[in-house]
Amino acid sequence: MNQIKPYQVSALNAISLIVIGGYGYLQSNTPSPTALIPVIFGVLLLAMNSGIKSENKLIAHIAVTLTLIMLFGLAMPLLGAIDRSDNYAIMRITVMIATTVGAMVSFIMNFINARKS
Repeated sequence: MNQIKPYQVSALNAISLIVIGGYGYLQSNTPSPTALIPVIFGVLLLAMNSGIKSENKLIAHIAVTLTLIMLFGLAMPLLGAIDRSDNYAIMRITVMIATTVGAMVSFIMNFINARKS
């Protein structure tokens, strides 16, 4: 059975951060530059994807760190969206959190498998 590779999950996460983060910024009545943080992280993660694919350990560890920072960084926007009862923002942020968690799980599983080898 072919297992999905960490670089594939990371690319999916990066694209979701770019597309959904950019859409959220453009759809806002009062856009804030901080709303572009997921887009910036997505671009950085996408730029590192070839290094992740070639199993460059330094780039993979940087990507994991950025992914973890993004995961924690999405908590405040989610809480703000919940406070505003903004269902569309809650949905967008939840999808970004889900793809980010998926990327983290993929990285962790890959690190565990590499340790076993």
